Amino acid sequence: MSERTDKPHKIANVLRAIGGKEYPRKFTSAIILAAGSSTRMGEGSTKQFLELEGIPIVARTVKAFDAAESVNEIIVVAKQDEISMYDNFCQKYGITKPFSVVAGGNTRQESARIGQDAVSKKAKFVCIHDAARCLITDELIVKVCRGAYLHGAAALAIKAVDTVKIVDKNVYIDSTPERKFTYQAQTPQVFPVNAYRAAAYVAKEEGLEVTDDCMLFEHIKIPVKLIEGSRENIKITEPIDMVFAKAILESRKEEK
Repeated sequence: MSERTDKPHKIANVLRAIGGKEYPRKFTSAIILAAGSSTRMGEGSTKQFLELEGIPIVARTVKAFDAAESVNEIIVVAKQDEISMYDNFCQKYGITKPFSVVAGGNTRQESARIGQDAVSKKAKFVCIHDAARCLITDELIVKVCRGAYLHGAAALAIKAVDTVKIVDKNVYIDSTPERKFTYQAQTPQVFPVNAYRAAAYVAKEEGLEVTDDCMLFEHIKIPVKLIEGSRENIKITEPIDMVFAKAILESRKEEK
């Protein structure tokens, strides 16, 4: 069976027809996941509100999506007890696009599902992003959105530079995939709204737990195109990541 006629690629062709191959963009809703517990950042730290050069991590993330021409609305999925912290958020940080905040769930997967339930009825694509990747740029957001409009679904990723090992439950090496076929997934990840809802529903019904949204599409055999990301698009997970983030911001200043 050829690559062009097997079932996944037939589905991809349908999604391309739905999404459209050409720019201008389709109505795209950004879902910013900011409901994590931040356990690896240490006690008393909620990473989405840690400040980098005086601006909270989540605000930096939202500002990038506000600047991205491919995004029409922004939905932040927040911790229930932090929703009030978004009062006057748009005015304080100059957010001009339609903006809303909803309470997240107990897992990332549940929070993403809640976020897509809150998108506008006009939405054709959802652009899902981790708030902790606050160094994302509007250029990268537009790039991956255009990739999704063309290919049906797309996600940022970078080539793995280290050799990756697959291990067993006792952490003994089981196998080593060829490095040229290994990538590190990033966000944003962009999907047609209806296809994403269907994939999320299947995962919920079958009890499938995923760590990123591409896995939902992998499960139902719909291809996702990887778009070259950036090594600067790091995720703030541990205290050392704040050091890296500050260094990246400083290097960006020097480049201007």
